[in-house]
Amino acid sequence: MGSAALGIAVLVLVVGCILGWHANRAHTAHSDIKTTHGRIAGYRKTRLRSGLIAIGFILAALLIVSVMIRG
Repeated sequence: MGSAALGIAVLVLVVGCILGWHANRAHTAHSDIKTTHGRIAGYRKTRLRSGLIAIGFILAALLIVSVMIRG
């Protein structure tokens, strides 16, 4: 049981770091829209891409954790 708990902890740490990084990029791209009107299209792409990647990692992590719990 100890190695399974360690594996889950490492998985949560890695997913949390990746998710936090993409969430930070999405937030930054959203907050800078007021000051830089010329770059709005690029920021929208970054916000959308980073948000979708973050959601994908959340779903993958939930799937992996559920498989580990059932397995």
